[in-house]
Amino acid sequence: MELTEFVTGQIWLKEYPIHFVGCDFNARMSVIRLPNSTLLLHSPCEIDPQTKKAISALGDVAYIVAPGTYHHLYIPSARAETYICPGIERKRPEIDFDWFLADQPPEDWADTLDQVLVRGNKYIWEVAFLHKPSRTLLLVDLIENFTDQTPNVNWLLKLWWKVVFHMWDHPKPAPEYQLGWKDKAAARKSLKRILEWDFERVILSHGDLIDEDAKAIVQEAWKAPMATNK
Repeated sequence: MELTEFVTGQIWLKEYPIHFVGCDFNARMSVIRLPNSTLLLHSPCEIDPQTKKAISALGDVAYIVAPGTYHHLYIPSARAETYICPGIERKRPEIDFDWFLADQPPEDWADTLDQVLVRGNKYIWEVAFLHKPSRTLLLVDLIENFTDQTPNVNWLLKLWWKVVFHMWDHPKPAPEYQLGWKDKAAARKSLKRILEWDFERVILSHGDLIDEDAKAIVQEAWKAPMATNK
């Protein structure tokens, strides 16, 4: 799959196939250009020679970001200063990295990206990002959006998403989130910070992009963890 321009001169995307517990679907890498013209790779795919050539045509990669505890598989193939979501170091102790991601962005990309470490779940952690110039929210598993238009999805994922989790054509957090909220107060605090951001579109790692009514769709997707009576 090719690298495609999403925000002119600022963000490019590449989808890549994933096989997880019998389910086939795509994930999505974002390539973000920073003001000094260097690049940041968000949730990188395997950086094979073809992908490396396409990225190199855009600029030099300065930073690698592994934004979630299920988004680390291809970090070793991408070589640059590496930031990981807390928890990856326990799952993949062999991975070399430079820094942990946290609630505040590093100075090198603070003018372009804001970020929040989403707490409160016992199975999965994630750092959400806001690309401020284009008002684009970047999520990996906090919302998944599989529909009849989503390519490269096999029958088993459709079965689980339609029959068990009721997530088909109904954007929601990944099942690991839904089953693992242990500290709703901490989760609400994190999600509230994200909802206070000014965004109009969402790049997701899994499923269709959200480019209309983004704030309303995100609020609806997070109704359960945001509920104060649980």
